[in-house]
Amino acid sequence: MRQGIGSAATGAAALAVVLAWSSACRPRRVPPSPPPPPRLRLVAVGDILMHQDVKASAEHASQGFPALWADLVPLFQGADLAFGNLETPVAPTTGRPGVPFQFNAPAALPAALRASGFTVLSTANNHAFDQGVKGVRETLDRLHAEHLVAVGSGEDQPRAEALQIVERQGLKVAFLGFTDLFNLNLNRKATEPWVRPLDLEPALAAVREARPRADLVVVSVHWGNEYQRQPTRRQRDIAKQLVAAGCDLLLGHHPHVLQPAEIVEAGGRKALVAYSLGNFISNQDRMYRADLFPVAGGDSRDGAALQAVFEQRKEADGRTHLALAEASFEPLWTENNWGKPASKREIRVIRVAAAEARVRAEVEALSVPQEGPEAPTRRAALLEKQEYLRTLILRRQRIAETLGQAFVTEP
Repeated sequence: MRQGIGSAATGAAALAVVLAWSSACRPRRVPPSPPPPPRLRLVAVGDILMHQDVKASAEHASQGFPALWADLVPLFQGADLAFGNLETPVAPTTGRPGVPFQFNAPAALPAALRASGFTVLSTANNHAFDQGVKGVRETLDRLHAEHLVAVGSGEDQPRAEALQIVERQGLKVAFLGFTDLFNLNLNRKATEPWVRPLDLEPALAAVREARPRADLVVVSVHWGNEYQRQPTRRQRDIAKQLVAAGCDLLLGHHPHVLQPAEIVEAGGRKALVAYSLGNFISNQDRMYRADLFPVAGGDSRDGAALQAVFEQRKEADGRTHLALAEASFEPLWTENNWGKPASKREIRVIRVAAAEARVRAEVEALSVPQEGPEAPTRRAALLEKQEYLRTLILRRQRIAETLGQAFVTEP
């Protein structure tokens, strides 16, 4: 009897071992990792100016306008949202040909901007009425036909002041646009085309209204003193009030030169403020040469592409909000072949870091000693490349000095 009991106990123990081994060998189900928090990447540039030579350059380029900023197309297309200040009407039908200080762009421009990756354009600026109220209406019709979001003007006042909400990555981004300056203010009747002025109290009310309706509030403001590299005290005060009201990102333009960027804290909130994004493309400072002019002589050809990444984060109380996770400005430079005899106009926006790396490699290759009939030509090419490399380095340093070294990406 004891033996039987012992055998049963032994069998039970063996069975337990087998079951335990079987359980250990079974693959365990690992709970899936939580999905990463939603992220949104926004790229912003400054003034898109349609000087006569810019339009001529597009006419000479086989790909038209996109060729003028081909280096930037991958950056725009890789972003969730790409913003620029459209400092020109697009009114070839209702307007007159553009002349100095009164712009007009060809019909091809909106489609070119859309194909390049732009999604949101500020149309509230001092050149908005260059082609009259009909020009405002035609510009909006052409932008809307290309599914471009126009911020700051409308077919009438209610539509000019309507909150523009764009959804990306499951996140709602609200855009508001204002201009502090008019060359010609044709805002007459609320039922006619309207460009939204920067009246402070209504602007603050609009930002407060937008805050609960969106994950991110972006404010575009056309303001500041032309060719001044610092914002005014009034601009800084307005920026603080807009941030306190609910602005997350403030994009400034008009001075045609870069101005500093900074994180502004107000009303218990933080926001990135770019006081001026400078020119994106223009024919300004076309005569500048680094070997003949002081560095300030090229300021209007400097630009910067802001790259801002926002990430959804959870507070201790369980609420979520969209926070600025990354912010950087990539230096840009407008190449211009003005003054070269018998040359077609060529104006191109380039990414400075990539150009600097390329030209350094070309300088190194040309620096290898070589004799023969081609030696003088190589020496001349080397001197030209060295001078261009010096220009790129000077412009990169100037941009970093202006915007703030902490924000500017290094090559």
